[in-house]
Amino acid sequence: MRAGRRRPPRCDGDCVTRSTMRRSVFPPIWHSSAMSCLPRSAGEAGASWRSICSPLTRLRPTLSRPRPRRIPSMRLDGQGLLVLVDPVRTDGAAAARIGRAAKAAGVRGFLIGSSFDGAAQTHAVARALRESAPGVPVALFPGSAMQLTDQVDLVLFLSLVSGRNPQYLIEEHVRAVPFLRQHPVPTLSTAYILIDGGRVTSVESVSQTRPLPADKPELAAAHATAANLIGMQAIYLDAGSGADRPVSTDVIRACRAAVPNRPLFVGGGIRTPDQAHVARQAGADFVVIGTVLEQDPGVRELEAFVEAVR
Repeated sequence: MRAGRRRPPRCDGDCVTRSTMRRSVFPPIWHSSAMSCLPRSAGEAGASWRSICSPLTRLRPTLSRPRPRRIPSMRLDGQGLLVLVDPVRTDGAAAARIGRAAKAAGVRGFLIGSSFDGAAQTHAVARALRESAPGVPVALFPGSAMQLTDQVDLVLFLSLVSGRNPQYLIEEHVRAVPFLRQHPVPTLSTAYILIDGGRVTSVESVSQTRPLPADKPELAAAHATAANLIGMQAIYLDAGSGADRPVSTDVIRACRAAVPNRPLFVGGGIRTPDQAHVARQAGADFVVIGTVLEQDPGVRELEAFVEAVR
Protein backbone atom coordinates (compact mmCIF):
# COMPACT_ATOMS: atom_id res chain seq x y z
CA MET A 1 0.00 0.00 0.00
CA ARG A 2 1.33 3.42 -0.90
CA ALA A 3 2.29 5.79 1.91
CA GLY A 4 -0.18 8.46 2.87
CA ARG A 5 -3.27 6.45 1.96
CA ARG A 6 -5.49 4.70 4.45
CA ARG A 7 -7.30 1.45 3.74
CA PRO A 8 -11.09 1.97 3.73
CA PRO A 9 -12.96 0.20 6.52
CA ARG A 10 -13.83 -3.36 5.68
CA CYS A 11 -17.51 -4.13 5.10
CA ASP A 12 -18.54 -7.65 5.98
CA GLY A 13 -21.99 -7.39 4.46
CA ASP A 14 -23.97 -6.28 7.50
CA CYS A 15 -23.08 -2.60 7.68
CA VAL A 16 -26.70 -1.62 7.07
CA THR A 17 -27.93 -3.42 10.15
CA ARG A 18 -24.90 -3.43 12.47
CA SER A 19 -26.00 -0.34 14.35
CA THR A 20 -29.42 -1.76 15.10
CA MET A 21 -28.80 -5.44 15.84
CA ARG A 22 -26.29 -7.15 18.10
CA ARG A 23 -24.41 -9.86 16.25
CA SER A 24 -24.67 -12.08 19.32
CA VAL A 25 -28.46 -12.13 18.91
CA PHE A 26 -28.81 -12.48 15.14
CA PRO A 27 -26.08 -14.35 13.26
CA PRO A 28 -24.77 -12.76 10.03
CA ILE A 29 -26.85 -15.01 7.78
CA TRP A 30 -29.94 -13.24 9.07
CA HIS A 31 -28.71 -9.92 7.69
CA SER A 32 -29.71 -11.03 4.19
CA SER A 33 -32.77 -9.65 2.49
CA ALA A 34 -34.90 -12.74 2.10
CA MET A 35 -37.67 -11.65 4.46
CA SER A 36 -39.02 -8.97 2.13
CA CYS A 37 -41.47 -11.44 0.59
CA LEU A 38 -43.44 -11.13 3.84
CA PRO A 39 -45.38 -8.13 5.16
CA ARG A 40 -43.88 -6.02 7.94
CA SER A 41 -45.61 -7.95 10.72
CA ALA A 42 -44.42 -11.21 9.20
CA GLY A 43 -40.83 -10.02 9.12
CA GLU A 44 -40.99 -9.04 12.77
CA ALA A 45 -42.55 -12.33 13.80
CA GLY A 46 -39.95 -14.20 11.79
CA ALA A 47 -37.23 -13.03 14.12
CA SER A 48 -38.98 -14.81 16.96
CA TRP A 49 -37.78 -18.16 15.68
CA ARG A 50 -34.18 -17.09 15.39
CA SER A 51 -32.88 -17.75 18.85
CA ILE A 52 -33.73 -21.47 18.76
CA CYS A 53 -30.66 -22.20 16.67
CA SER A 54 -27.83 -20.43 14.93
CA PRO A 55 -27.67 -20.14 12.06
CA LEU A 56 -30.81 -21.09 10.20
CA THR A 57 -30.55 -21.91 6.52
CA ARG A 58 -31.91 -20.18 3.47
CA LEU A 59 -31.30 -20.49 -0.24
CA ARG A 60 -30.04 -17.51 -2.19
CA PRO A 61 -32.94 -16.16 -4.26
CA THR A 62 -32.54 -16.27 -8.03
CA LEU A 63 -33.77 -12.73 -8.60
CA SER A 64 -32.45 -9.96 -10.81
CA ARG A 65 -32.72 -7.22 -8.20
CA PRO A 66 -31.98 -7.25 -4.46
CA ARG A 67 -34.76 -7.27 -1.91
CA PRO A 68 -34.90 -4.46 0.67
CA ARG A 69 -33.63 -5.28 4.15
CA ARG A 70 -35.89 -5.61 7.15
CA ILE A 71 -34.80 -5.14 10.73
CA PRO A 72 -36.29 -7.79 13.05
CA SER A 73 -37.21 -6.89 16.59
CA MET A 74 -38.63 -10.01 18.26
CA ARG A 75 -37.03 -13.05 19.82
CA LEU A 76 -38.15 -16.45 21.05
CA ASP A 77 -36.77 -17.37 24.45
CA GLY A 78 -36.32 -21.04 23.59
CA GLN A 79 -39.31 -22.63 25.29
CA GLY A 80 -43.06 -22.54 25.37
CA LEU A 81 -46.32 -23.74 23.89
CA LEU A 82 -46.84 -24.11 20.15
CA VAL A 83 -50.26 -24.56 18.58
CA LEU A 84 -50.47 -26.90 15.59
CA VAL A 85 -53.22 -26.06 13.10
CA ASP A 86 -54.22 -28.63 10.48
CA PRO A 87 -55.22 -26.78 7.28
CA VAL A 88 -57.21 -29.77 6.04
CA ARG A 89 -59.44 -29.74 9.13
CA THR A 90 -59.42 -25.98 9.74
CA ASP A 91 -60.75 -23.28 7.42
CA GLY A 92 -59.74 -19.64 7.47
CA ALA A 93 -62.50 -18.55 9.86
CA ALA A 94 -61.67 -21.27 12.38
CA ALA A 95 -57.96 -20.47 12.09
CA ALA A 96 -58.70 -16.83 12.84
CA ARG A 97 -60.61 -17.81 16.00
CA ILE A 98 -57.70 -20.01 17.10
CA GLY A 99 -55.27 -17.21 16.33
CA ARG A 100 -57.08 -14.65 18.45
CA ALA A 101 -57.46 -17.02 21.40
CA ALA A 102 -53.84 -18.18 21.18
CA LYS A 103 -52.46 -14.65 21.05
CA ALA A 104 -54.56 -13.62 24.04
CA ALA A 105 -53.33 -16.68 25.96
CA GLY A 106 -49.67 -15.96 25.20
CA VAL A 107 -48.61 -18.93 23.07
CA ARG A 108 -45.09 -18.82 21.62
CA GLY A 109 -46.06 -19.58 18.06
CA PHE A 110 -48.04 -21.58 15.53
CA LEU A 111 -47.24 -24.62 13.46
CA ILE A 112 -49.22 -25.32 10.30
CA GLY A 113 -49.17 -28.84 8.96
CA SER A 114 -51.04 -31.90 7.77
CA SER A 115 -50.27 -35.37 6.54
CA PHE A 116 -52.24 -34.59 3.37
CA ASP A 117 -51.39 -32.20 0.55
CA GLY A 118 -53.18 -28.90 0.19
CA ALA A 119 -51.21 -25.78 -0.73
CA ALA A 120 -54.29 -23.58 -1.08
CA GLN A 121 -55.59 -24.48 2.37
CA THR A 122 -52.15 -24.02 3.92
CA HIS A 123 -51.79 -20.58 2.38
CA ALA A 124 -55.26 -19.50 3.56
CA VAL A 125 -54.72 -20.74 7.11
CA ALA A 126 -51.30 -19.06 7.31
CA ARG A 127 -52.78 -15.73 6.25
CA ALA A 128 -55.65 -16.08 8.71
CA LEU A 129 -53.29 -16.79 11.60
CA ARG A 130 -51.02 -13.91 10.66
CA GLU A 131 -53.88 -11.45 10.42
CA SER A 132 -55.63 -12.60 13.60
CA ALA A 133 -52.46 -12.91 15.72
CA PRO A 134 -50.01 -10.25 14.51
CA GLY A 135 -46.55 -10.60 15.98
CA VAL A 136 -46.91 -14.31 16.79
CA PRO A 137 -44.49 -16.35 14.65
CA VAL A 138 -45.86 -18.93 12.23
CA ALA A 139 -43.86 -21.98 11.12
CA LEU A 140 -44.70 -24.59 8.53
CA PHE A 141 -44.74 -28.23 9.63
CA PRO A 142 -45.10 -29.72 6.15
CA GLY A 143 -46.22 -33.17 5.17
CA SER A 144 -44.82 -32.67 1.67
CA ALA A 145 -43.33 -30.06 -0.64
CA MET A 146 -46.83 -29.45 -1.99
CA GLN A 147 -47.73 -27.61 1.22
CA LEU A 148 -45.05 -24.93 0.96
CA THR A 149 -46.14 -21.31 1.29
CA ASP A 150 -44.32 -18.01 1.64
CA GLN A 151 -46.78 -16.82 4.29
CA VAL A 152 -44.75 -18.33 7.14
CA ASP A 153 -41.69 -17.18 9.05
CA LEU A 154 -39.96 -20.55 9.09
CA VAL A 155 -40.17 -23.98 7.48
CA LEU A 156 -39.33 -27.02 9.58
CA PHE A 157 -37.35 -28.96 6.98
CA LEU A 158 -38.39 -32.37 8.25
CA SER A 159 -36.53 -35.60 7.63
CA LEU A 160 -38.44 -38.63 8.90
CA VAL A 161 -35.38 -40.33 10.38
CA SER A 162 -37.38 -42.90 12.34
CA GLY A 163 -38.52 -44.43 9.04
CA ARG A 164 -36.70 -45.72 6.01
CA ASN A 165 -38.90 -44.31 3.27
CA PRO A 166 -36.63 -42.24 0.99
CA GLN A 167 -39.51 -39.98 -0.02
CA TYR A 168 -39.53 -38.44 3.46
CA LEU A 169 -35.79 -38.67 4.02
CA ILE A 170 -34.70 -36.67 0.94
CA GLU A 171 -37.13 -36.73 -2.02
CA GLU A 172 -39.59 -34.14 -0.68
CA HIS A 173 -36.65 -31.89 0.18
CA VAL A 174 -35.40 -31.99 -3.40
CA ARG A 175 -38.89 -31.15 -4.64
CA ALA A 176 -38.93 -28.15 -2.31
CA VAL A 177 -35.81 -26.54 -3.80
CA PRO A 178 -37.47 -24.66 -6.71
CA PHE A 179 -40.02 -23.10 -4.37
CA LEU A 180 -37.41 -22.12 -1.78
CA ARG A 181 -35.21 -20.55 -4.44
CA GLN A 182 -38.11 -18.40 -5.57
CA HIS A 183 -39.40 -17.75 -2.03
CA PRO A 184 -36.39 -17.94 0.31
CA VAL A 185 -38.22 -18.64 3.55
CA PRO A 186 -35.79 -19.65 6.34
CA THR A 187 -35.56 -23.38 7.01
CA LEU A 188 -34.68 -25.36 10.12
CA SER A 189 -33.41 -28.87 9.36
CA THR A 190 -35.34 -31.06 11.77
CA ALA A 191 -35.03 -34.74 12.61
CA TYR A 192 -38.61 -35.97 12.75
CA ILE A 193 -38.93 -39.04 14.97
CA LEU A 194 -42.23 -40.90 15.24
CA ILE A 195 -42.90 -42.65 18.55
CA ASP A 196 -45.62 -45.24 18.99
CA GLY A 197 -48.65 -43.52 20.50
CA GLY A 198 -50.87 -46.57 20.85
CA ARG A 199 -52.71 -46.32 17.55
CA VAL A 200 -52.07 -46.04 13.82
CA THR A 201 -51.92 -42.33 13.03
CA SER A 202 -52.29 -40.46 9.75
CA VAL A 203 -48.58 -39.76 9.44
CA GLU A 204 -47.79 -43.45 9.89
CA SER A 205 -50.26 -44.43 7.19
CA VAL A 206 -49.26 -41.74 4.70
CA SER A 207 -45.51 -42.12 5.17
CA GLN A 208 -45.71 -45.93 5.12
CA THR A 209 -43.30 -46.13 8.04
CA ARG A 210 -43.46 -47.63 11.49
CA PRO A 211 -42.91 -45.52 14.61
CA LEU A 212 -40.19 -46.36 17.08
CA PRO A 213 -41.38 -48.38 20.10
CA ALA A 214 -42.44 -46.28 23.06
CA ASP A 215 -40.57 -48.49 25.54
CA LYS A 216 -37.17 -48.20 23.82
CA PRO A 217 -35.86 -44.76 24.81
CA GLU A 218 -32.31 -45.75 23.90
CA LEU A 219 -33.43 -46.35 20.31
CA ALA A 220 -35.02 -42.91 20.03
CA ALA A 221 -31.90 -41.38 21.56
CA ALA A 222 -29.71 -43.16 19.01
CA HIS A 223 -31.77 -41.71 16.15
CA ALA A 224 -31.57 -38.23 17.68
CA THR A 225 -27.81 -38.57 18.12
CA ALA A 226 -27.33 -39.75 14.54
CA ALA A 227 -29.37 -36.81 13.26
CA ASN A 228 -27.27 -34.43 15.32
CA LEU A 229 -24.06 -35.93 13.97
CA ILE A 230 -25.36 -35.52 10.43
CA GLY A 231 -25.89 -31.85 11.18
CA MET A 232 -29.60 -31.47 11.76
CA GLN A 233 -30.52 -28.43 13.79
CA ALA A 234 -33.53 -29.63 15.80
CA ILE A 235 -35.31 -32.77 17.01
CA TYR A 236 -39.07 -33.35 16.85
CA LEU A 237 -40.57 -36.26 18.80
CA ASP A 238 -44.13 -36.99 17.70
CA ALA A 239 -46.65 -39.58 18.82
CA GLY A 240 -48.89 -38.51 15.93
CA SER A 241 -52.09 -36.54 15.70
CA GLY A 242 -54.80 -38.07 17.87
CA ALA A 243 -52.45 -40.55 19.54
CA ASP A 244 -53.85 -42.45 22.51
CA ARG A 245 -50.84 -41.52 24.62
CA PRO A 246 -48.13 -38.85 24.35
CA VAL A 247 -44.41 -39.44 24.03
CA SER A 248 -43.18 -40.93 27.30
CA THR A 249 -40.98 -39.02 29.71
CA ASP A 250 -38.32 -41.71 29.38
CA VAL A 251 -38.04 -41.11 25.64
CA ILE A 252 -37.98 -37.32 26.08
CA ARG A 253 -35.30 -37.49 28.77
CA ALA A 254 -33.18 -39.89 26.74
CA CYS A 255 -33.26 -37.65 23.67
CA ARG A 256 -32.65 -34.55 25.75
CA ALA A 257 -29.59 -36.15 27.34
CA ALA A 258 -28.32 -37.40 23.99
CA VAL A 259 -28.72 -34.05 22.23
CA PRO A 260 -28.58 -31.37 24.92
CA ASN A 261 -27.84 -28.40 22.67
CA ARG A 262 -30.54 -28.73 20.02
CA PRO A 263 -34.14 -27.47 20.19
CA LEU A 264 -36.47 -30.31 21.15
CA PHE A 265 -40.09 -30.29 19.99
CA VAL A 266 -42.55 -32.77 21.52
CA GLY A 267 -46.11 -33.30 20.31
CA GLY A 268 -48.87 -35.81 19.71
CA GLY A 269 -51.42 -37.07 22.22
CA ILE A 270 -51.08 -34.09 24.58
CA ARG A 271 -54.61 -33.27 25.68
CA THR A 272 -54.27 -31.79 29.17
CA PRO A 273 -52.11 -29.11 30.80
CA ASP A 274 -50.70 -31.78 33.12
CA GLN A 275 -49.44 -33.80 30.15
CA ALA A 276 -47.92 -30.67 28.67
CA HIS A 277 -46.20 -29.91 31.98
CA VAL A 278 -44.77 -33.42 32.18
CA ALA A 279 -43.31 -33.12 28.68
CA ARG A 280 -41.76 -29.75 29.49
CA GLN A 281 -40.25 -31.01 32.74
CA ALA A 282 -38.80 -34.03 30.96
CA GLY A 283 -36.81 -31.75 28.66
CA ALA A 284 -39.00 -30.50 25.81
CA ASP A 285 -38.23 -26.95 24.72
CA PHE A 286 -41.45 -26.64 22.77
CA VAL A 287 -44.63 -28.54 23.61
CA VAL A 288 -47.04 -28.86 20.69
CA ILE A 289 -50.80 -29.24 21.00
CA GLY A 290 -53.27 -29.55 18.14
CA THR A 291 -56.12 -32.06 18.26
CA VAL A 292 -57.39 -30.67 21.56
CA LEU A 293 -58.01 -27.35 19.80
CA GLU A 294 -60.52 -28.90 17.46
CA GLN A 295 -63.03 -28.66 20.32
CA ASP A 296 -62.60 -24.87 19.98
CA PRO A 297 -61.21 -24.12 23.46
CA GLY A 298 -61.36 -20.62 24.86
CA VAL A 299 -58.61 -18.35 26.09
CA ARG A 300 -58.73 -19.77 29.63
CA GLU A 301 -58.10 -23.31 28.45
CA LEU A 302 -55.15 -22.18 26.35
CA GLU A 303 -53.80 -20.10 29.22
CA ALA A 304 -53.72 -23.25 31.36
CA PHE A 305 -51.52 -24.95 28.74
CA VAL A 306 -49.27 -21.89 28.48
CA GLU A 307 -48.78 -21.78 32.24
CA ALA A 308 -48.09 -25.52 32.35
CA VAL A 309 -45.02 -25.24 30.13
CA ARG A 310 -43.44 -22.07 31.55
